[in-house]
Amino acid sequence: MRFGARLALAVITLVVTVTACGTPQQGGSRSHTTVNCGPYARYGEHPGTRVTVYASNRDREADLFEASWEEFAACTGIDVQYEGDGEFEAQIQLRVDGGSAPDVAFFPQPSLLERFARAGRLKPLSPAVAALAEQGWSADWNSYATVDGTRYGTPLVANVKSLVWYSPGFFRDRGLTVPRTWSELMRVTEQVAASGVTPWCAGLESAEATGWPVTDWIEDVLLRQQGTRVYDQWVAHEIPFDDPRVIKAMDTVGSVLKNDRYANGGFGPARSIASISYQEAGLPVLSGDCALHRQASFYAEQWPDGTTIGPDGDVDAFLLPGTDPTSRPVLGGGVFTAAFSDRPEVRAFQEYLASADFADTRMRKGPFVSANKRVDPARAATPVDRLAIRLLQDPRTRFRFDGSDLMPASVGAGTFWKGAVDWIGGASTRQVAASVERSWPSR
Repeated sequence: MRFGARLALAVITLVVTVTACGTPQQGGSRSHTTVNCGPYARYGEHPGTRVTVYASNRDREADLFEASWEEFAACTGIDVQYEGDGEFEAQIQLRVDGGSAPDVAFFPQPSLLERFARAGRLKPLSPAVAALAEQGWSADWNSYATVDGTRYGTPLVANVKSLVWYSPGFFRDRGLTVPRTWSELMRVTEQVAASGVTPWCAGLESAEATGWPVTDWIEDVLLRQQGTRVYDQWVAHEIPFDDPRVIKAMDTVGSVLKNDRYANGGFGPARSIASISYQEAGLPVLSGDCALHRQASFYAEQWPDGTTIGPDGDVDAFLLPGTDPTSRPVLGGGVFTAAFSDRPEVRAFQEYLASADFADTRMRKGPFVSANKRVDPARAATPVDRLAIRLLQDPRTRFRFDGSDLMPASVGAGTFWKGAVDWIGGASTRQVAASVERSWPSR
């Protein structure tokens, strides 16, 4: 349990509306508050119960999650005990095998959720939760947590990964315009390099998940160069991992990230990418030591307090362009909730997390993106979040989920991530791609 976050929130006095129900907080460490329980009546009352939640989100992200279900917990009487772990992907298996599975887990990889579903560890969705999933998300989004025709999870968080963060002031001072095609992006890259600033900054260190920022780059470029059909074939291993078209995408990324002239602004030579954490990787944009940082919408959480986001702010973001300015290929990811138990209080918590009410509440707390069709983009905390939500809701968008998260976990979160580290460190494209191909499990 994250006792520091609970203590901090416990001493906050909320100003809320008192209604006829006027329910004082129950269950959990928060008290001295009265809340409007009308919106939560549908979830029932479960006094004296507890739901444990395990996820990878820590620090401020975890605090914002806890704040988002604070009133739900007060009105239902459920003590929601949250634990965030940077080694979630490795530790969740150990916990389940050791008999200490959480009631609910937030899975950042559909392939990991699928593993537990096939092992018979996860509980299928209740009819009420399944109905909310149908109403709120597209068939594609629901399919990511469906295994052999049975739904085990619901989308919780969405993100758009195909974004490039930049400083509007830096661009204005140098007469640069936001690029609409890949060739224009490379022209901007060269202009910045010629001015004496190393244009791109990046970092791939992320504890047990080290490597994913580079695999995202490769997936994004493959999607732009080859389209959705080839991308889908690659993810499903209908073409080999080291197909020539994949090699081309990797070499295109390498022309930026393995090029000392283009990377790693604010940190050092291109190989320094391997030792820089993804959290700090974009910060040189603020100091002008880097012009461009390709990273997901959720990177908004990493900018220091006081950083303004938007066209007139300290930072903003644009869609990573492809060859056609009218095309909208978007790579994204998400987090899915699934339960290892099916007690009434667990089902009630799942139902709340699957609702648009949860998404709206979370958006009011700070940067957050949802692919829920009932979410109003105008309520998003930042212009970049609004852009991301509109892209996810736009029927013209050619959305594809993060490939490494859909691949077998031993590949996507294993050899592909590790291969990305080796590749940035100097290993050749063909060497790394062939190694990942050899690691693909036989069926």
